Amino acid sequence: MLQTQQVEELIAVVTSLNRHSLLQQFSLYPANFPVDFTSEFLERQPVERLRHLFVAMCLQCQRMPQMQAGESMAV
Repeated sequence: MLQTQQVEELIAVVTSLNRHSLLQQFSLYPANFPVDFTSEFLERQPVERLRHLFVAMCLQCQRMPQMQAGESMAV
């Protein structure tokens, strides 16, 4: 289970991601359940909804995302 500090860190990390990085995370994140969002569905979502969905996915898996070196942050 993620600790309070980890949840706060997760939210800060996800908030800093731009749209492109969020979309990459959906395809790279090692979820322990099937994630069946189509790319068309994800492309139509506002960035805030993508963030909400990704945080929910991380909380359900109880795992922090692996960030790539040079991961693009929001601007």
